[in-house]
Amino acid sequence: MPARSGTAHVVTTTRKYKDRVYHTHLLRRSYREGGTVKNETLGNLSHLPDELVDIIRRSLQGETFVPVAQSFEITRSRAHGHVQAVQTAMQRLGLASLIAAKPCRERDLVLAMVASRIAAPQTKLATTRW
Repeated sequence: MPARSGTAHVVTTTRKYKDRVYHTHLLRRSYREGGTVKNETLGNLSHLPDELVDIIRRSLQGETFVPVAQSFEITRSRAHGHVQAVQTAMQRLGLASLIAAKPCRERDLVLAMVASRIAAPQTKLATTRW
């Protein structure tokens, strides 16, 4: 058995059988034995999703990947889940139809004030600033 000295790479083979196309992804290593080049299969990657096989291929070619949390800097974030929860609760209760039968600007303003009082209880002036 030769010493493991070759670099690993991903080989994709495609074959067609009865109107279906089959792709096989193999993790292989090339080495020389005497004067001939030989391949050793290190693993079968066919069961992995194509996106993951592509990442493995690019990683073996020297590309580096960093987690998303390290590549972005969060400068500010605004919470919105609590407002959406209040809005969903008001829709399920039918609060809009209790305030006014027809949609209008005033009804939307009243619903916004009710939601703001539930989500962030403040004075009316602070509500307009929020």
